[in-house]
Amino acid sequence: MKRQRIRSWTIGVIAIAVSVIVFLVPLAFVLLQASKTPDDASSLAFTWPKEWSFFPNLIAVLESGDGLIWRAFFNSALLTVFSVALMVIIAAMAGYVLARKRSKWGPVVNFFVLAGLIVPPAVVPTIWVLQGLGLFKTLPGMILIETTFGLSFSILMFRAFFGTVPRELDEAAVLDGAGRVRMFFQVILPLLRPVIVTVIVVQSVFVFNDFQNPLYFLPGADNATVQTTLYSFAGQNLSFYNLLFMDFLLITIPPLVAYIFFNRQIIAGMTSGAVKG
Repeated sequence: MKRQRIRSWTIGVIAIAVSVIVFLVPLAFVLLQASKTPDDASSLAFTWPKEWSFFPNLIAVLESGDGLIWRAFFNSALLTVFSVALMVIIAAMAGYVLARKRSKWGPVVNFFVLAGLIVPPAVVPTIWVLQGLGLFKTLPGMILIETTFGLSFSILMFRAFFGTVPRELDEAAVLDGAGRVRMFFQVILPLLRPVIVTVIVVQSVFVFNDFQNPLYFLPGADNATVQTTLYSFAGQNLSFYNLLFMDFLLITIPPLVAYIFFNRQIIAGMTSGAVKG
């Protein structure tokens, strides 16, 4: 018994040490670089700042580009809210149909859902489609792109969770005179709170942190998102690493706060579909 406790304590210490190395050390490096002067930060050394410039760097980032960072946060917030809202609604309905209805088309649909996780997006054809629809370089077009790319993961999450929802609830709602749409939104959807929170947090962090898709499908300074603002402080000829790391620190705070406050809900949503009720 004592040996088992020592072993558990040792494993716990090792896990904490690994967590510190993986998460806290990079965060400390970013904080130190964001607090340095331009000359001091250019060496990218993991050292104490010779002169603390945290607040001057913060003000410089907030005022750069005529308030570029503020526009970027606004664009990213709109992109995240509307994309995730569409993901939740569409994925919940699609997951419900795939989990409840048995059809010969089921395996085909499942194949395409899984393919969405594996097959990389085709950039040039997607741009052609957006241009044909008049949605290229527009926020609505970018919302549709993010929604589409996040649907596969969301559908799989909802479909797995529906295994914990008894079919008797569907039958009871139908016997009470509820239609399919009313039954879904008034009976089934309120039961999906754990997986809804999980999908919202995970996909919000993904959309908010997305750099590649806005770079391809939403170019332009007026359409900047928080990740594309990093280009403002790093270039081919001149880089302000202190401002770059300050910008990086600012755009890391929202996802970090989301994971801290919704950690338990994320775990509950991820594991709830593993046990059938």
